[in-house]
Amino acid sequence: MSTIANKKLAMIELIKARGVTDSYVLDALMAVPRHLFVPTTEQHLAYDDFPLPIGHGQTISQPYIVATMTALLNLRKGDKVLEVGLGSGYQAAVLAEMPEVTVYSVEIVPELARSTQQLLSDLGYEHIHCKLGDGYYGWPEEAPFDAIIVTAAPAEIPPPLIEQLAIGGRMVIPVGPTGGRQTLWKLVKQPDKTVDYFAEGDVAFVPFTSNDTRES
Repeated sequence: MSTIANKKLAMIELIKARGVTDSYVLDALMAVPRHLFVPTTEQHLAYDDFPLPIGHGQTISQPYIVATMTALLNLRKGDKVLEVGLGSGYQAAVLAEMPEVTVYSVEIVPELARSTQQLLSDLGYEHIHCKLGDGYYGWPEEAPFDAIIVTAAPAEIPPPLIEQLAIGGRMVIPVGPTGGRQTLWKLVKQPDKTVDYFAEGDVAFVPFTSNDTRES
């Protein structure tokens, strides 16, 4: 059986072959112990390129998707990032491994919020701030954000998230119905506060959970 290091290297080579070549992103994926973010029964599959269940109807995204979404954010040193959907904590950890990036993450499932915050703390991720809450409304007390990443698919982009995006900020979000066609979108907020939209391909994500009736 391959060592964890060998499995990580194989994962990185696959991601590179699929077109993600940002060295900061690849280094971040190499640094994060993905096997610690999945259930014990799934750890032997942690570095394979597909999503895995983490309980509560949620999944940890496949490594290629995590790499792609992180690369699309075009993160810079000192950026402040909002993650909607803490989930397993893996995406947040990858973001926190980027140079001088601070992460604010919102999770609506209480059990995941508690267990994942503890895991991130145990692993020493001091630049990840987590709270239990409805991600539809973002984290207004900490806005604006240089980047926003959403790890579940709403039917439409929540307006509060667009409002909390800084001028020049980037958002990456999957949008579409569960079981139907979903599109990964990149948004860029312009100086006049208009937003440019870029379609980045088809994806499949778990549904966005919110107390807002438009997302129920």
